[in-house]
Amino acid sequence: MTWGILSTSMLVLMVTGAVLGAALGLTGLILLQFQVGDASSLAVQAVWNTFTDFTLSAVPLFIFLGDILMASGISGRIYNGLTPLFHRFSGKLLHTNIAVCTVFGAVSGSSSSTAAAIGSVGYPELVKRGYDPATVIASLAAGGTLGLLIPPSLSLLIYGATQDVSIGKLFLAGIVPGLLIAGLFSAYIAGLCYFRKDLVPKEDERPSWGEIFTGLRAIWPLPILIFFVLGTIYMGLATTTEAAALGVVAATVLGFVWGDLTLPKLWQSFKTSVLMFGTIAMVLLGTLILAQAISVLGLPKELVDWVAKMGLSRYEVLFAIVLVYLVLGCFFDGISLLLMTLPIAFPLMMSMQFDPVWFGIIVTILMEVGMITPPVGLNLFVLVTISRRKVSLGEASWATVPYWLIMLGVIALFTAFPQIVTFVPEHFF
Repeated sequence: MTWGILSTSMLVLMVTGAVLGAALGLTGLILLQFQVGDASSLAVQAVWNTFTDFTLSAVPLFIFLGDILMASGISGRIYNGLTPLFHRFSGKLLHTNIAVCTVFGAVSGSSSSTAAAIGSVGYPELVKRGYDPATVIASLAAGGTLGLLIPPSLSLLIYGATQDVSIGKLFLAGIVPGLLIAGLFSAYIAGLCYFRKDLVPKEDERPSWGEIFTGLRAIWPLPILIFFVLGTIYMGLATTTEAAALGVVAATVLGFVWGDLTLPKLWQSFKTSVLMFGTIAMVLLGTLILAQAISVLGLPKELVDWVAKMGLSRYEVLFAIVLVYLVLGCFFDGISLLLMTLPIAFPLMMSMQFDPVWFGIIVTILMEVGMITPPVGLNLFVLVTISRRKVSLGEASWATVPYWLIMLGVIALFTAFPQIVTFVPEHFF
């Protein structure tokens, strides 16, 4: 009965065009009112406790940080500085897209921000040089997903804050998987361009070693920014929220001194980040209400008991969770998908004795897959727009399929060898 009300309410509200956060919240209120009996105060208390949590205040700060980096043109300076390094590899400057997205992800927590910042610089430059447009878009879309995994990560931050999992451990756990996926993306590009030489320009001037070192030297302020954002956390000098605030200050200073930041651009970045956080907060509010209703009604326990009666193994349950995320990832953006599914998925996976830090990384990778899966693959939409529709959504989607498969392969690898994810946080803590 309860499950029927839950699914019917959400379906009706979404079909009628209700905002996702409103649909989730109203569904939770319906359950609390009619299944529990005038228990709305529980939802209000849950919302208040979460939104006044000190840790959650890091989310808007990291969003603001990413917007400052975009507005200041620092992403372009990073791109131009690393470009000479990859001329000697098969795939040439396509590797720059992956490398710069990885570096940018270390100071910005958003996938779409990373894709937009690097795409606005990389796409026109590479197409002008004669690179295949769809291949460029695919590398940028896939590289942009690394912004969700490479710490600081908005998804890991929200996951840790809402599920009471150590954010420090989650950030540490994201380093090796993020670098591994970036390396596999580059390996695929090298192999693809080795066999498809028509995807890259035939004649391209190879820079000297002096030009390579000059380019790397030009991005010297970047390690300073990474230290303020991540180094202060790992050295125990600052909490996640304090590190985010330090990162905003450092990015602002570097933006004025090293980049092209102006006061109007800074104000516009602030307004954009407020709107972005408002969108996330609306979904979070609805999720908290629904999660409270689900918890009070004991639905997670019912689901666990049902799984136990079915006799499913922990890996069969994991396989089902992966399928659900892949399907929902076709229709919801990453953060919305995360917030919407965790009230059910997290307690179920914990009952199967999976490590909460490990599961946070797996969920984030599944969110990354959704970012490049049509029809709502946000990174694809961002980059197709940057290309001014010269690359269709279908062409971009088809070109990203190999990256999609690589991430699914990585999930299988981490399932077989979870120590790859958990070794670093266990060593430091």
